[in-house]
Amino acid sequence: MSSGNMLAIFYFLLEGIGNTLLVTFTCFLSAFFTGLTVAVLRRLSPLPLQKILDAMVFILRGIPILIAVFLVYFGLPSIGIYVSPLVAMNLSVGLISGSYLAEVFRGALKLVEPFEITVAKVAGMRQLQVIVNIELPQMLRFSVPGIINEFSSVLKATPFAYTVGIAEITKQAMSLTAITLNGLQIYTLAGVLYFIIYKFFTLLAGVFEKKYRIS
Repeated sequence: MSSGNMLAIFYFLLEGIGNTLLVTFTCFLSAFFTGLTVAVLRRLSPLPLQKILDAMVFILRGIPILIAVFLVYFGLPSIGIYVSPLVAMNLSVGLISGSYLAEVFRGALKLVEPFEITVAKVAGMRQLQVIVNIELPQMLRFSVPGIINEFSSVLKATPFAYTVGIAEITKQAMSLTAITLNGLQIYTLAGVLYFIIYKFFTLLAGVFEKKYRIS
């Protein structure tokens, strides 16, 4: 294949980058706030509700993302609930990746010094104030490596968006392959694009980690 054709393929695949980034960031935000909500509820809830949350997290972590996408996008219409492809991805990836982040946050909360919590309570802070002002800020900083790792996982899950019709990089590659039958070159370039995106955000996250991580 000529260099001109390779360049044309590359530009065609580039058209999917916008949707790839859109899916990545919206799904990651959904996952982040899901995990954060579970972390806070675990701290504020009575033991029975904590057990229910633990069970939900355990179940969600065992469900493949692709199955979750199919359940939401193709399953919900059977009971009269219709969602857009992007919402389906956000619900699916948000819940499953959020369950992993919930465990990351739970581990990070254990690193917060009990002495600081005790001092805050003695000073008259209520439990919610302690969580918001003492625990959550430290939890987020302790969680930076785990958050970065989960962001990478969300990015790698974006190709599933093609199954619900979102024209991201993988969808573009499949469409072009169906026309040209040059699958090797097309998917190689698609892989290169994913690697570039992954490497860029990994380097950016590394800078963020050094700045905010607690040793």
